[in-house]
Amino acid sequence: MLRNLMVVCALWAVAAGPALGQGLTAGTPDQAGMSPERLARITTTMKAFTEQGRLAGTVTLVARDGKVVYHEAAGKRDIEKGVPMTTDTLFRIASMSKAVTSVAIMMLVEEGRLHLEDPVSRYIPSFARTTVVVPPPAGTAPGAAAAAAGSAPAVRPITMRHLLTHTAGISYGNGNPFEADYRAANVIGWYFADKSEPIGTTIDRLARLPMDAQPGDRFVYGFNTDILGVVVERVSGQSLADFFRTRIFTPLKMTSTGFYVDPAQADRLATVYGIASVGAPITKAPEPGMGQGHYVNGPRLSYSGGAGLVSTASDYARFLQMLLNGGVLDGVRLLGPKTVELMTSNHVGALYSGGAFGFGLGFEITEHVGRSGRPGSVGEFSWGGAYHTKFWVDPVEKLVVVFMTQLLPAGGSDAHSTLRQLVYSAIVDAPDARPTPALKKAS
Repeated sequence: MLRNLMVVCALWAVAAGPALGQGLTAGTPDQAGMSPERLARITTTMKAFTEQGRLAGTVTLVARDGKVVYHEAAGKRDIEKGVPMTTDTLFRIASMSKAVTSVAIMMLVEEGRLHLEDPVSRYIPSFARTTVVVPPPAGTAPGAAAAAAGSAPAVRPITMRHLLTHTAGISYGNGNPFEADYRAANVIGWYFADKSEPIGTTIDRLARLPMDAQPGDRFVYGFNTDILGVVVERVSGQSLADFFRTRIFTPLKMTSTGFYVDPAQADRLATVYGIASVGAPITKAPEPGMGQGHYVNGPRLSYSGGAGLVSTASDYARFLQMLLNGGVLDGVRLLGPKTVELMTSNHVGALYSGGAFGFGLGFEITEHVGRSGRPGSVGEFSWGGAYHTKFWVDPVEKLVVVFMTQLLPAGGSDAHSTLRQLVYSAIVDAPDARPTPALKKAS
């Protein structure tokens, strides 16, 4: 009897193992409750977008129940050179880097090495005494408003939670009444790949500039996650690049993700195009600055946790599947499921998007499908990047979607909303209509 019990337990473990540590495997739409004919609409649509000159090229990945049911490229990686887009193309993912940095912070939280209510000054002393913009008196003429603005000490410390939820009051400097000071300090905008200094040095200069709002008062999108990247470096004793590589990318087998591109792989990097205005044709972005960027030949000194990574659709999908699985992939656990639950819950009330969505520890959160105004599910978490990349994870539908393109500026592109409609219209049965294997605990 004991021998039989051991055999049964072993068989249960083998059967249950892939469910909790479930990676991404190739599957058919029918296996995942999706219509192959409806998924094919994505191919037709993306091909039309590229032929019409609305996008140069795209890679789209859709996974459900841990099965990749759609992974297709359309258009060109480089129009001028006539290079077709391929599914292994590298993309600048900009603010999709923020989710990775948020995971890194929460890994350190789980290890007891920092806490969400810790002041950032505990790890970056230059933030011990920050200041905030004081608006000019009511009635000040718009042209004189910036000159009339002043600054005052912050009324409370900036915490890890403030940074993770973008409620620290910190912008990218653009539009701040002291924007000229931000520019003079070379602390402006999200692009860091060309900087020839460690990001911690840049962030120390930021700490001396007046912030846009008092910590905790408003949702202000800006340098928050870059500051968190510096915290990861200070707490771990590693560069952000090394922490990501050793603690996240290597364990998750994200072999094509990093801050800079190996020159030997430069031909895999997609060319950036842009649309200046709605309806205008795409044109190749300029070489200097954030256009094509310094992702191949840059100084390789400044690791932007907010916007610095390059990745592929399949690599990033593995990262998202880990989150959908509750922090584990292929038996490798980065986070506990309760931590993922915390990260994907609304922490800001109605401060973000007028309450149409919530915002968690690094993600936009859907709390009400009707208020969101788009297809989806309650509990969905998502974000995108400046080069018009996009991802979302729908735990109700057990769905992971990654969309890659390189379009900056995007000029009113409706690619994201169109893709969302096409993906959800391809779901033809609910996840609970299919048998779910028992779960096995992973360490």
